Amino acid sequence: MENTNKYALITGATSGIGYELAKLFAQDGYNLVIVARDQAELDSKSAELEKSGIRVITIAKDLFDPEEAFGLFADLQSQDIRIDVLVNNAGQGVYGEFEDTDIDRELDIIHLNISSLVVLTKLFLKEMTARNSGKILNTASIASKTPGPWQAVYHGTKAFVLSFTEAIREELRDTNITVTALMPGATDTDFFAKADMLDSKAVQDKDSLSDPADVAKDGYDALMAGKDKVISGFKNKVQVGMGSLTPDSLVAHQVYEQQKPKDQ
Repeated sequence: MENTNKYALITGATSGIGYELAKLFAQDGYNLVIVARDQAELDSKSAELEKSGIRVITIAKDLFDPEEAFGLFADLQSQDIRIDVLVNNAGQGVYGEFEDTDIDRELDIIHLNISSLVVLTKLFLKEMTARNSGKILNTASIASKTPGPWQAVYHGTKAFVLSFTEAIREELRDTNITVTALMPGATDTDFFAKADMLDSKAVQDKDSLSDPADVAKDGYDALMAGKDKVISGFKNKVQVGMGSLTPDSLVAHQVYEQQKPKDQ
């Protein structure tokens, strides 16, 4: 694919859904700015992605600190790099009942999943509106649609991401800028290990987990089509549909049972 000279910025780009999205953009000739915490992982993935004949810029930032999001934008401005597509994919959870989990870790997750996402969206959107073009993809989750016992903070942050995405999309309805929410379900990534969630009933059946490549393709196609959101996977579409017809208190109990430790 011929280089388009356009740039896509992807956070959380060295594994899982983020890396699969990076490969799709590369295949379509987009240059990439890939962002993660580990420079060695960024360098490794960059070498793979550059085989598509595109330019890859690696920037190591710890987006648990929102100031690093401001720094990311400043770094690209100093290099005169214009971002045509922003993909806010970085996110993390923590497993356990809320009274037992670590508040400092949860505040970090709120900063990553919400604060840094808002900072990056704000800064790059201002540039997009100035030229009246651009696309934004925010990785939400079907968790955004349900209360989340055992992952109360994570579900809450994803509810924010979905609401925020739909709101700014409406504000931009008369522009050439589109904002899309990607809503996967449980996916075969390192999310569960990072969240200390490997003992949850929700992840015992490995075959039930979505393939991150399939999730990325659903998100990429929805983004390019300018859709408002996409629920990835038929099973997840059914779950969200059923949940919308069920009282929240019952949904909360169902999720509690689904996500509790396997030995309970």
